[in-house]
Amino acid sequence: MNNLDKQYQKLLLNILENGVEKSDRTGTGTLSVFGEQIVHNMNEGFPLLTTKKMAIKSIMTELKWFLKGRTDIQYLRDNGCKIWDGDFEKAGKEDGTLGPIYGKQWRDWNGNDQIKNLIEQLKTNPDSRRLMVSAWNVGELEDMTLPPCHYGFQVYTRMLNLDERIDYLNKTTLSKSRDWYHEQLNALGIPERTISLSWNQRSVDTFLGLPFNIASYGMLLSLIAEEVNMIPGALIGNLGDTHLYLNHLEQAQEQVSREPKPHLPKLKLNNVELLDGEFDYEILHYHSHPTIKAPLSN
Repeated sequence: MNNLDKQYQKLLLNILENGVEKSDRTGTGTLSVFGEQIVHNMNEGFPLLTTKKMAIKSIMTELKWFLKGRTDIQYLRDNGCKIWDGDFEKAGKEDGTLGPIYGKQWRDWNGNDQIKNLIEQLKTNPDSRRLMVSAWNVGELEDMTLPPCHYGFQVYTRMLNLDERIDYLNKTTLSKSRDWYHEQLNALGIPERTISLSWNQRSVDTFLGLPFNIASYGMLLSLIAEEVNMIPGALIGNLGDTHLYLNHLEQAQEQVSREPKPHLPKLKLNNVELLDGEFDYEILHYHSHPTIKAPLSN
């Protein structure tokens, strides 16, 4: 099942047909709509679009960079990720960093490690309504090369019922037995909870940026779930100014015209050290249409 590509194509089409033309800081110009949402069930596969080939390594490198709390451009360049080069060069910074952006806020907001705190809360108080991480540090916005576009996320957990836990066991072991009880499943280490993630985004480069954001937060949800022994559930993106740059319109029309592949890929994780920003991954059975190139506006 692949509802993700269909949702994304519907969003592209909405902007193409109903977007209003607006100016922007880059001088490129956009077609823009406001208040959109993407909802994906992680049980349907890893959220990597199939209507164009995605740069998987760059997505994962940037996420590792965030989780490590780093803000230097060198780590990205050493790992072949160029997506921040334009903003770095435009800023003219001489210290090799992009200022106190995402990673700094996630791991060291005035001495608070938000990711570590989140994991501790999930383990001790998983029903809390305060399971949140923010990057919108008002006192440091002026020092950032670019204020955060995706500025915060919240996670939500709930208990799984017996049938859901058995279905998970049967799916992972290829067993078809239904004769299980919670106590037996606990002894096997079968997760007791599912965890969902909702992120908020003030500014959305829908053609180039949003597919990265969806996959990145899908991976972050998967990593957090692995860390606290829960099952990834819903992935939700709440999108503010959702736009297509005027030099992306032909590319968007091309992507809308493509037929999504019937299935999304699967994710396999190994050696997850979330708080160190380290993880090994495999994206299995990823089939996609070719890349669609488009210029990045900075």
